Amino acid sequence: MAEILSQQEIDSLLSGIPIEEPTGVPVPVSGTKSEREVITFDFRLPHRLSKNQLRTLQAVHENFSESFASYLLSRLQTTVGVIVTSVDQLFYSEYVLSIPSPSCLYVFRIADTDAFALLEFSPQLVMAMVSRLLGGSTDGEKRARQITKIEQSIIKGIAQRALVDLQKSWKTIADLNFKMDRYENEGDFAQIAPTSEIVLVVSFEVSFGDQKFLMGLCFPTFALEEELAKLNMQHFNALPGTKVQGDWSEQILKSIGHTAIEAVGVLGSTTITLRDLLELEAGDILKTNLPINGEVQVTIGNRPRLWGRPGVSNGRTAIKVVRTETDGNQGA
Repeated sequence: MAEILSQQEIDSLLSGIPIEEPTGVPVPVSGTKSEREVITFDFRLPHRLSKNQLRTLQAVHENFSESFASYLLSRLQTTVGVIVTSVDQLFYSEYVLSIPSPSCLYVFRIADTDAFALLEFSPQLVMAMVSRLLGGSTDGEKRARQITKIEQSIIKGIAQRALVDLQKSWKTIADLNFKMDRYENEGDFAQIAPTSEIVLVVSFEVSFGDQKFLMGLCFPTFALEEELAKLNMQHFNALPGTKVQGDWSEQILKSIGHTAIEAVGVLGSTTITLRDLLELEAGDILKTNLPINGEVQVTIGNRPRLWGRPGVSNGRTAIKVVRTETDGNQGA
């Protein structure tokens, strides 16, 4: 049998129904909560790259920023810092809109593919580097302007070196080769991807003292499909600078293994008076506390480390190690 509602329950239900005016527009009943603000969601937002892939790509370009900063330091002879500020995925049309006009764009080819990528320098950065290379300061010009042919020739070598360092950094995850193609001063003329294509945009901040400038890279994702498919946490953990602490010991030992150190063999010691010391002559014999069949102490860094027996090896005086400090402690 159907449940019969009481009058109170019916009134409660009716109180929640909006009253319509003659125009047909519903009017909220007094006492009801106001409608929440509705935000339109764009289902075209690019999400081709996962968070793990973005973290890996950030580590790759952090390695690039360190090596490129070292190169700029040697060329410009001033304090230089290059840091990664963001790694984003955008539509190419959005990236083009973000490029200032005029700009300094170097289009380079990703070898073995038909794809191109962009290396972007802000005009202020280019003018500051040119000024420093020609013996001036790094202040440069504050106002953006077209880069002249002479300035393009000067800065082209730095751009090519940037591609070399970038290629080395990418070797940790993919065997890519980058080759310079052309220079453009407007983003609309580059056309490295369709407007609806998702691109990887890496932004850098280049600092000369208290001066800060912008630099960027743009890769179309369709050119990196195979490489992006291989990116996972295994590659990320294998990148330089992301290893766990325990893995450093082997690298450190390998680096310092060929370091030369000084070892001193103590053939014995004795005490004499100052008078005897002043009267010593060639041919005099000093009796030490080391017996003829005793062990010679070998010190490294003024600390006893080894014990051995003196002898001759290949015509040169030598000491044959018979025990170490650890062995001596264990024997005690």
